[in-house]
Amino acid sequence: MTTTTEPDLSALIARMTGDEKHSAAARSTVDVLWALYDRVLDISPEKVHDPRRDRFLLSKGHGPMAYYAVLAAKGFLDPDELDDWTSVGSRLGMHPDRMRVPGVEISSGSLGHGLALAVGTVFGLRAQRITDAKVVVLVGDAELDEGSNAEAIALAGRAAMDRLTAVVIDNSSATHGWPGGIERRFAVEGWATRRVDGRDHDALYDALTTPHPAQPLCVVAVVEPKER
Repeated sequence: MTTTTEPDLSALIARMTGDEKHSAAARSTVDVLWALYDRVLDISPEKVHDPRRDRFLLSKGHGPMAYYAVLAAKGFLDPDELDDWTSVGSRLGMHPDRMRVPGVEISSGSLGHGLALAVGTVFGLRAQRITDAKVVVLVGDAELDEGSNAEAIALAGRAAMDRLTAVVIDNSSATHGWPGGIERRFAVEGWATRRVDGRDHDALYDALTTPHPAQPLCVVAVVEPKER
């Protein structure tokens, strides 16, 4: 992980056109993605096959323009690839494809499955006796309506997955919400929880790196409700 001067991610995102209905999804995640890739995760183009690398799983995989922009800024992709994304000859689809895009851990876009995959990833690392790799999954608040998440939240807490972090983008897009809020939903299952401004890179860094021994971590990153 190398901290660099932040590039003009907005300009990189603007190079990708044709999926304007999901542009808000990109805006809601771009700051979290940059904080993770620039300051938190031990991930680089040279380490994409290193079994001890950190893992980042994008469950909120629709509208991945911000994800591609960050990958380009960090050297996983040539920025020129952004110009013809979603074309017949491009490997950059409207949902990221783990078989085609360097650094992508899961093919996503069908919301609600990333957290369960992250729990499985932690179990896989434990089986390989890899204890120092972090697993971070980014989900949207509305995804938590999916039933698989209830099982994943409960299991991760009981298994004391302190290498697992779920970052929840809270833009008030969940239909029903939960009594006590998002943090309460995780806390009752044994997770450590933190709530921060989803645009504040320093606050995100502190929330994502402060130790949480013997507990998985949920960081709720709050953005404006209009930013879906």
